[in-house]
Amino acid sequence: MNRLALSILCLILGITLIILGNRREDSVAGVSDAVGTSIANTWDGKARQPKHVWYYVGGGALILTGVLMALKKSGP
Repeated sequence: MNRLALSILCLILGITLIILGNRREDSVAGVSDAVGTSIANTWDGKARQPKHVWYYVGGGALILTGVLMALKKSGP
């Protein structure tokens, strides 16, 4: 696969992960995960994140990778 196809694939997967993270955040499972994480963080002081945050981080990283791959110039 050429680099342009890989960059488009990364962009599509990144957008998909962000959409899935948004759906999870709005669902009952996401709300209960956020409440449980908040209670656990208050209890022992550790820095935990709900699962939908990792969807956002992964999606953003894939989008950034796709953009950088598309904008990178080929060698001389």
